Amino acid sequence: MLTDREILSTLEMLKNEHLDVRTVTLGISLFDCADHDHERFMQRIYDKICRTAQDLVRVCDEVGLQYGIPVVNKRIAVSPIAVAACAFSAPQMVAIAKTMDEAARATGVDFIGGFGALVEKGMTAGDRALIDAIPEALAETRRVCSSVNVASTNAGINMDAVYLMGKTIKRAAELTADADGLACTKLCVFANIPPDIPFMAGAYLGVGEPDAVINVGVSGPGVVKKAIDRARSASPEADLGQLSEIIKRTAFKVTRVGELIGRQVARKLGVPFGVVDLSLAPTPNVGDSVGEIFQSLGLKAIGVPGSTAVLALLNDAVKKGGIFASSYVGGLSGAFIPVSEDLHIGEAARKGYLSLDKLEALTSVCSVGLDMVVLPGETSAETLAAIIADEMAIGMINGKATAARLIPVPGKKAGDQAFFGGLLGEATIIPVSTHGGADTFVRLGGRIPAPVQSFGN
Repeated sequence: MLTDREILSTLEMLKNEHLDVRTVTLGISLFDCADHDHERFMQRIYDKICRTAQDLVRVCDEVGLQYGIPVVNKRIAVSPIAVAACAFSAPQMVAIAKTMDEAARATGVDFIGGFGALVEKGMTAGDRALIDAIPEALAETRRVCSSVNVASTNAGINMDAVYLMGKTIKRAAELTADADGLACTKLCVFANIPPDIPFMAGAYLGVGEPDAVINVGVSGPGVVKKAIDRARSASPEADLGQLSEIIKRTAFKVTRVGELIGRQVARKLGVPFGVVDLSLAPTPNVGDSVGEIFQSLGLKAIGVPGSTAVLALLNDAVKKGGIFASSYVGGLSGAFIPVSEDLHIGEAARKGYLSLDKLEALTSVCSVGLDMVVLPGETSAETLAAIIADEMAIGMINGKATAARLIPVPGKKAGDQAFFGGLLGEATIIPVSTHGGADTFVRLGGRIPAPVQSFGN
């Protein structure tokens, strides 16, 4: 239970520090919709999504109003379509994506995830068909998001899939060239993808999950920044260990708020409660930035020397506070560093403090990886695949989830601006090494074997 003082502190977070429940995501299994008839399959998934999620938005709004805690996004995550629709061709997969989009619109949610595949050890015909369909599916829908898992600590890295995803990203960017490659903002390539992510674009409902489940994504980078600022103002001599404790206690309160909302929504919908993902997910709004936390801890900007250590401290403290607050912490849970979605991270990239190489180093200790990284349009599919392979290696060796959400902007070069709007924000295009040499490596294909850490039995 929260004490009176903690309740007052939480109210202050809501009023002045951008605390909210960033997303309530309803997971829906589509495995019982499987059918060899394409039209019948699409009708079944549309009916199940609409039937299961028909009250989601209304209930989230009611619960948010009851507790005075806004639920910013209401979303749906479904079973990986490459599995549920494994019998169908790429054009049929595009039609399925459009059906998902229609169901999302009918239920009033902002995004629906799960148009994806799990190919860390190999690809089936259904996997290939879905990946072939991704560019058109994301270009021709508004709400559909896609995630493809190409690596894991137990399986290694499927380099054939990595190369294919490099080509897929390139094609998706080309199909939405008039919107700065917008389709790529809805596509994540993962290693060790968790089955219960509530945040987009990675969200899907994993095998082994319930028929329907509520997963919650809380946030609060502004809350954490203000807590650090107050502590340093009250005790200028506070060291990093003491500030870590402040972050941990703040994450505890934020997590309790998220679980409270999630359990109430689940109860009203009559479905199980799943997990709280306690990731610090920023927005482009002033005062809601992970990048500002680095400044509060004494750095000029994210990307300068010391940034990896600060991010390690931040990620660890957030996880410790969240785990103490709830027995059901899941998803990614930590600190996101999306370049275009965070005002101060985007500014650090624009000023040259934050390079692609430094971003990759930061991902060794953060929760998600190379997120919303905007690259020159001339970046080749092979170079994109090599960047993805590097990120997947970090996840594979460290036994953690990592991802790459890369946007090569057609017709633009390093230093230009890309604009996506809304929560996706805008960003300066980051230069990519022009020394080349990755093409031969990427085209070798095959599978990078699983590391020794995989032998855990």
